[in-house]
Amino acid sequence: MNSQTSTDVLVIAASNGENLKLAERFAKAARGQGQSAVVLDLTMVALPLFSPRTLSNGTPAALAGLQTTLQAAPRWVICAPEYNGSIPPVLTSAIAWLSVQGDDFRALFNGRPIAMATHSGGGGHTLMTALRLQLAHLGAHVVGRQLVSNNASPAKDTSIADLVTRLLRLPPADT
Repeated sequence: MNSQTSTDVLVIAASNGENLKLAERFAKAARGQGQSAVVLDLTMVALPLFSPRTLSNGTPAALAGLQTTLQAAPRWVICAPEYNGSIPPVLTSAIAWLSVQGDDFRALFNGRPIAMATHSGGGGHTLMTALRLQLAHLGAHVVGRQLVSNNASPAKDTSIADLVTRLLRLPPADT
């Protein structure tokens, strides 16, 4: 993660397994459409689990770099596995940390075009519903189509490319 370089599409992987591989495919598809794209492996960002107690201990050093990287990218793709029917802890915790920075908890997300994808053993549909609700609550413009894949039904390159195209049609967030 280079906080000094902006990119057209930031692809966020909320696991270091199949969703990281899926994120790489999204970045490749965005590059294939003439966009700069990088993958952010959220599991490599040293953030403690968010709680009021950890917040009272101060802001983690890694948060500023994460916030700068996210702010610099006008469009995001989030690739996350389903955890117990919902959003994985690494993503939930990162969003919680980001939402307590500054006076407006929605500031980073407001107007941000975001596409969602998953490779999940648990089906992925409840994750997509929970994540869509949370992102919409934060003010993001979530692409209507989503990608749900698993070992029995792997993601198709054409579906990934279509989601990138739909993401690029949305007006970019102010960066």
